[in-house]
Amino acid sequence: MNLASLSAGYLRARPLQTALSLLLLSLGVATIILLLLVVNQLEERMTRDAQGIDLVVGAKGSPMQIILSGIYQLDVPTGNIPLAAVRALQKNSLVKKVMPLGMGDSWRGYRIIGAGHEYPAHYGATLAAGRLWQAPMEAVLGADVARRTGYGVGGRFVGVHGVGGEGEEHTEFPYTVVGVLARTGTVLDRLVLTPMESVWRVHEHEREEEAEEAKAAGRTQERKSPEPEVTVLLVQYASPLAAATLPREINSQTALQAASPAYETARLFRIAGVGVEALRAFAVVLIAAAALSVFIALYTALEERRYDLAIIRTLGGSPGQLFGMLLGEAAILAAASAAIGLVLGHAFAWALGLWLHAQQQYPVTGAVFLGEEVLVLVAAVGIALLAALPPAWSAYRTDVSQILATG
Repeated sequence: MNLASLSAGYLRARPLQTALSLLLLSLGVATIILLLLVVNQLEERMTRDAQGIDLVVGAKGSPMQIILSGIYQLDVPTGNIPLAAVRALQKNSLVKKVMPLGMGDSWRGYRIIGAGHEYPAHYGATLAAGRLWQAPMEAVLGADVARRTGYGVGGRFVGVHGVGGEGEEHTEFPYTVVGVLARTGTVLDRLVLTPMESVWRVHEHEREEEAEEAKAAGRTQERKSPEPEVTVLLVQYASPLAAATLPREINSQTALQAASPAYETARLFRIAGVGVEALRAFAVVLIAAAALSVFIALYTALEERRYDLAIIRTLGGSPGQLFGMLLGEAAILAAASAAIGLVLGHAFAWALGLWLHAQQQYPVTGAVFLGEEVLVLVAAVGIALLAALPPAWSAYRTDVSQILATG
């Protein structure tokens, strides 16, 4: 007697109920797996981007905005700060290293960042082609930028004003690509790097044009400071004492704003965690509904086929075999749902990754497998088997004589 074939046959005999149970359980599993993949990859990527950066200093504004714009390149900067502030911070005994960045322009949606060679070195970047910049208006492309634009060493392009690519083109100041970085798995992959002097040259020209336009229109143009400016400073502490004193010193005694990446990133994940927990709760509800569906389907089927079960007993089937047959139905259903949910979860992550990549945001992929996924699959199968226990126990206690007597 092949009880596995009987279990599968009974499932095929109830296609609507079987499909409903499969759908609910697989969607619940897929949702949890999608959340695991997305949260794990984003946390890993953001931790990698912020590694070795103890403090971010920018113009007065939101600390969260300074972190998102200065480290992750996901928000607009709060403003610019004078070069004198960089020199003052570099002389501070609590500071080990200062990496100034200049922002304000972009190319095809990718940000053009003015920086020194220490910036790519901080992330352990290596060259896939060409060399690093040596002079103003030379540019090095991140791996994603080069791949998506098709540009390589020797290519020329012009930036546009604004980090979102919505401004006017700086046609008078074309960039020449002198190098392409190998993939680092960090924020560098999405950036165009150039000397800080490139940023100053372009924006000094912008100020001159604004002054000329104001003069032609008979307006008084506000006098701009001739001193070069930077956008943010990425700081490394020289000692643990700096963590307790330097941010307070900067925020209270200067016109600058200091933000801690560790604190602000943790706060960001706490805020985002509310939505993640809501989605996770929704997935748990789906799995619970699927378990209830399995219970109802098996219990209803048990009532419909009690006579069949009694016949199986008279043909030599034991109570344990009947018990195992109903659990087998639940196991087949749960295993199929878990497999479908696993595939769907990775497919959803893959589709989300394509969308994020098109938006030039943090990449997500479905091509990774996490150990936590095994626990999700085991939990889904276990819940389905628990839901099948009451009808399976009822089958185990089937009174053959009474059922055959009543027909």
